[in-house]
Amino acid sequence: MEFHPQPQPGLPSPWDFPAPERGQLPNGLTVLRCHRPGQQVVAVEVVLDAPLDAEPEGLDGVATIMARAFSEGTDKLSAEDFTAELERCGATLDAHADHPGVRVSLEVPASRLPKALGLLADALRAPAFPDNEVERLVLNRLDEIPHELANPARRAAMALAAELFPAGTRMSRPRQGSQETVERIDAAAVRAFYEAHVRPAAATVVVVGDFTGVDLDHALAESLGAWTGGPAEPRPMPAISTEDAGRVVIVDRPGAVQTQLLLGRVGTDRHDRAWPAQVLGTYCLGGTLTSRLDRVLREEKGYTYGVRAFCQALRSAPDGTGLGMVAVSGSVDTPNTGPALEDLWGVLRTLAAEGLTEAERDVAVQNLVGVAPLKYETAAAVAGTFADQVEQYLPDDYQAGLYERLAETGTVEATAAVVNAFPADRLVTVLVGDAAEIAEPVKALGIGPVTVVSA
Repeated sequence: MEFHPQPQPGLPSPWDFPAPERGQLPNGLTVLRCHRPGQQVVAVEVVLDAPLDAEPEGLDGVATIMARAFSEGTDKLSAEDFTAELERCGATLDAHADHPGVRVSLEVPASRLPKALGLLADALRAPAFPDNEVERLVLNRLDEIPHELANPARRAAMALAAELFPAGTRMSRPRQGSQETVERIDAAAVRAFYEAHVRPAAATVVVVGDFTGVDLDHALAESLGAWTGGPAEPRPMPAISTEDAGRVVIVDRPGAVQTQLLLGRVGTDRHDRAWPAQVLGTYCLGGTLTSRLDRVLREEKGYTYGVRAFCQALRSAPDGTGLGMVAVSGSVDTPNTGPALEDLWGVLRTLAAEGLTEAERDVAVQNLVGVAPLKYETAAAVAGTFADQVEQYLPDDYQAGLYERLAETGTVEATAAVVNAFPADRLVTVLVGDAAEIAEPVKALGIGPVTVVSA
């Protein structure tokens, strides 16, 4: 029998987040491209400056319907023919609307990129928005709303937004619209929103993948380069003031056997110098199965299958101002709602008093920075991050710099950032559960006045 020597691990190779090449087409469309050898599935992201706060009053959800309708035919192709052409290319097209704007995403084999870019360009340049297809999309959206309201996590998110942001601001209302507003949307409203906000000069396209053998300049010029429209106009972000005081809202679900927890407050966005330290500290608090919250609430007490803490950017402006949110989410069984919240607050107070440990910081850095090469193995992951940077008015090298800053952040800095982000006396707590069972135990905790609302 022949024996072979055991394979030995190779030396780690240096890795940096890729940098895009920035340019602009004659029609004003900004282009970010990134050649990634070996990535035979090319990812394309189009960022449109059509934020939710630009939706007309009473038509919340029109941006979402418009985004979904981009694949429902063009001036050249019916909805069925457009879908068939995408399938012939082996391509997928998706779109969604969020507070920063509308994103259209395309993935396609590199060999079919020129053809797929033509279809994408037609969808943006001359969408048909046929009455019957828009009506179908509206009905589909109306069908989704009851399911969202029945989902405890989604219902908690809606309640938290309504509590964090002043009534009347777009951020306080459901991102994809309510039943009342979606019912008012028709094809004319979708066309009007498109005409007002979708133009190449106010858009950016990101293309990531292996361009070997592809004349990308020619493909872009022949497709998205033929898209025309008016000049881009600066769009100020509405100023939003928030009430930063601790309080509790219980969304009553009589008979619920579990309570959905969502604690949050308005925070900074990625422009803030403390963001890397906040990301690191928040990960130590609740970013993984070994975090403090999981260690206490899941492993020691058995209240939950998992609790997570996170921070996210919501909307940024060109001047570097913006809004973010920090939050803790999870679910516990109804009888242990009070004890679980008491222990959660105990974790926050202990963190403020004692700080993070060097071991916690080191594990977080390894998990956040060390796995980055795996996180960005696909072209879609890289393109999505570039598009996020565009939406948030960040420089093209932001993500690469973020990993450097995370690796350099010390334990004291991370502790200060997470304690400032999650002050125990200024968190808004949303509980979706049986108010008759949980209201009194929660009031006894003294974490803020308690309000009960119907589901």
